Amino acid sequence: MDILETAAYDRRQRRNTYCVLFLSLSPFFLAIAAYFYLWIPDSSPSVLAAAIKAAPVISLALLVLSYKGGSSLLGVAGGLIFSAGGDYCLIWPKLFLHGMASFALAHLLYSLTFLSTRYSSLSPSSSLSYFFYLLLWLLGGGIYAYIFPFLQKTPDAAALTPGVGVYVALIVLMATLAVRTRRPLIMMGSLIFMTSDLTLALQTFKVTEPMEHGRHIVMTTYYLAQLLIAVGDIKAVEGGDEFAKWKKS
Repeated sequence: MDILETAAYDRRQRRNTYCVLFLSLSPFFLAIAAYFYLWIPDSSPSVLAAAIKAAPVISLALLVLSYKGGSSLLGVAGGLIFSAGGDYCLIWPKLFLHGMASFALAHLLYSLTFLSTRYSSLSPSSSLSYFFYLLLWLLGGGIYAYIFPFLQKTPDAAALTPGVGVYVALIVLMATLAVRTRRPLIMMGSLIFMTSDLTLALQTFKVTEPMEHGRHIVMTTYYLAQLLIAVGDIKAVEGGDEFAKWKKS
């Protein structure tokens, strides 16, 4: 098999892999369609509403597990499961702190995953990279300082104020480590996740007036972020396998 035939074979293999991955994402897209079609209002919390909201992320967790096995429970699959737990809790306002804690654990697992050898950057961080890391932390600190007065006005201010501070630190850490991987899907997913959470925080803590389509923005960006992180993690596994095959050839 000459070089051209090998290249054509590799292209077909990648194309087939992407087709299989896209078909594997069908449960995720169907679950999202069900969520937006039913669109159960926040004023009607129920176990059914919580299950419908968490279903897309659960489907992503199962997909990652199918590609990576049980070890991924301490990585992205585990983070997705904790995220689904957060989705479930946030249906009920009284469980807001529980939901935030669940998402905080998800970001911690994502961060640990991005520190693994599979995500080692192909080249050392440049001065521009360090500037971007600093920018992320300044942004996170600025956001927390901006919403701090509004947190003080909440009924659970004693627990919520430090809790939100820890959560902001964890999501910024996750985004920083995601950018460090230099993997486009992972990077975009983490930054979109921050955007989704910022939009949610501005509305939840009454920093801004209620947005007409605020919930649409939050959930669309949230599901997109989780999709990008999950697919990025799967592609990282595939990339490792391809590299191993290349070394053996």
